[in-house]
Amino acid sequence: MTMDVTGTLLTAAGAFAATNLDALLVLAILFLSHRAADVPKTWKIWAGQYLGLGAIVAVSILAALGLAAVPFQWVGLLGLVPVALGVRGLVRIAQTDTVRGPAAAASLGSVAAMALANGGDNVAVYVPLFHGMDGQSGLLTVAVFAVLIAVWCTAASWLTTHPKVIGDLGRWGHWAVPVLYVAIGATIVVRSGVFSLLMPG
Repeated sequence: MTMDVTGTLLTAAGAFAATNLDALLVLAILFLSHRAADVPKTWKIWAGQYLGLGAIVAVSILAALGLAAVPFQWVGLLGLVPVALGVRGLVRIAQTDTVRGPAAAASLGSVAAMALANGGDNVAVYVPLFHGMDGQSGLLTVAVFAVLIAVWCTAASWLTTHPKVIGDLGRWGHWAVPVLYVAIGATIVVRSGVFSLLMPG
């Protein structure tokens, strides 16, 4: 059977865009943190995004092949990473008036964990997507995802160069960014369904 290249490209792009709109916010926060405090490094944001979403795609493919043995809802516990980062940032701000930069995921591992946690619910979309594809279509879809991750990172970085965004960051970013981290992390945990595993019945 001949692969429908155009159809596969459109399907892959549509699936990625629909499941990663909120990732733009997370990426923008990371780039704002970088501009304000030089952490995390730009390469860590890019690499962490590829590692996190790469893991999501890998798990989705395994699940589509019927090889996943561990409920992926457990990834929701990674939502505790941004919660911890946000709480730490708020505590630091409360302790001193000199902390004006936003809380940041400084290490590559924490950036990747945020990407993995934030995209955990994408598996619900990606598993049936890959399940209905042959090998060629699957490889093309993965390639499209890889390109779009770069597009997302570039767009988020560009957004933080907008004068209004930078101005707002200077006025309220040191409080808002930690609060956003906590909100994102809490949302990740709740949406993952991990509570249903912890409290069956």
